Amino acid sequence: MIKLIAGEFSVDKAAADGEGKRTISGVAVPYNVFATVSDGSEIMFMPGSLPVDGKAPRLFMYHDASQPIGVVTERVDTPEAMLFAARISATSLGNDALVMAADGTIDQVSVGVNATKFRYDDEERMIVEAADWVELSLVPVGAFGDAANITDVAASIPQNPETVSHNEPVTTEEKKTMTTDNTVAVEATIPTPALPAQPKRKFDLPTPGEYLAAMHIGGETFRNVAAAATDFMKSKQTALQAAAGDVITTDTPGLLPVPVLGPVFQDLNYIRPVVAAIGARAMPDGGNQKTFIRPTWTTHPSVAAQANELDASSATTPVIASNVVTKTTLAGQVTLSVQDIDFTSPAALQIILQDLVGQYMLKSDDVAADAIVAGASASGGTWTVVSNNPASLIAALYDAATDILSATNFLPDHLFVSPDVWQALGSQLDSDNRPIFPYAGAAGLMGVNGMGTANVTVANTFNPFGLNLVADRNFAAQTLIVARGSACEFYEQVRGILSVEVPGTLGRTFSYYGYVATFISDSDMVKQIAIA
Repeated sequence: MIKLIAGEFSVDKAAADGEGKRTISGVAVPYNVFATVSDGSEIMFMPGSLPVDGKAPRLFMYHDASQPIGVVTERVDTPEAMLFAARISATSLGNDALVMAADGTIDQVSVGVNATKFRYDDEERMIVEAADWVELSLVPVGAFGDAANITDVAASIPQNPETVSHNEPVTTEEKKTMTTDNTVAVEATIPTPALPAQPKRKFDLPTPGEYLAAMHIGGETFRNVAAAATDFMKSKQTALQAAAGDVITTDTPGLLPVPVLGPVFQDLNYIRPVVAAIGARAMPDGGNQKTFIRPTWTTHPSVAAQANELDASSATTPVIASNVVTKTTLAGQVTLSVQDIDFTSPAALQIILQDLVGQYMLKSDDVAADAIVAGASASGGTWTVVSNNPASLIAALYDAATDILSATNFLPDHLFVSPDVWQALGSQLDSDNRPIFPYAGAAGLMGVNGMGTANVTVANTFNPFGLNLVADRNFAAQTLIVARGSACEFYEQVRGILSVEVPGTLGRTFSYYGYVATFISDSDMVKQIAIA
């Protein structure tokens, strides 16, 4: 079964009829877009490859049939993508799924299909022309990215009809009559004190009654009263300033808002250089066991020249080893109070869970890097780092490549290095102080001295003698390994997020976990160069 991952969620309102909704909808699969599936291969769905009728696909969590949460209710086929709508069951698991979808904790979907008509292109990428759509799952990590965004999550409580007010209709004539009557009544209640004719006088400070009465009369009377009030305030201004106490922000901390500017600063890059270079392989089918077998050759059959006719041909018993590979569980958890979930903005739940997933990615890459170092054998060469003399580096790289070629008939294709070695490579100059790894975008630097190109802003743009350089902070200092990438195997089975309520403490515990395994199929294909 092919499993793809895609999509994002957003919150929608309740249905127009007042009934609560428990639905999600969006893009299940974009067409004409390549994605990497669970076994590491690439696949693309052609327009019309998924059915819009027949048995409705079931809705699961994490492709786990033991965790059903609903069913796909609508399938709409467009030239660009297969769109879907699904109903979430009113179960505890369904409720959790809606909560995590609405707050963005799980913001992607993945289809499970059985391809019935397909072909491969020149790059051995699978192109699906027809398939049976079996299931759709909510998952945390996607393969299509922004090409498969979920458009709606509708999770609402039905409105209580008793709380809805109903206004009786009023005719236009009735409205006119009521307005006229109300106006008259209001005017009749405004007191109009008599202001006898008198010479203009200066007010020390008008009383509230005088001010309101003058406002009602308007004209010269109100201007006189307003001017008197202004004059009085100017005369008292100096005295008021002298008597007033200074009030600054430190005196009113309870009135100061505390703004939050932007998201939490991201100080870690959730990348997996080693895993990206060698590829993540799917765990074997029937992955309910802690170990699995990875066979390798111990003894190959032999072939030799027959000296004479009817002489016995070469006969060697082939031996294939049964290597046991053990899975490693990677997991992390965090417990949040319901107050932290309910009161924080930006939402602490989403931020912390995103970082939990990121920490899993970093740790899994560390496991892959450690396996390559542990499985490497020593090369016959040594790089003596000397400025303005790249000869030692050239010799060391070719020594390691020769070791691999002599033992396996393969040539290396990867160079795994620690950050300090990456820096040392980029700093190498020839005898004329020209970089031996010039920046390809800079004019005039592509001289005959170059051993490849480099870019200080992108670690994997180094290509010493055509090798794909992989710089990773998970390698210890002075790590320089030449390898055939296919000999370094990394297996992964992401299980995703688990959550449990802790009612006794008003908390909720979340965990994220997965299984990984590593295997070096031939240490002769992985050579570590000593650095002096």
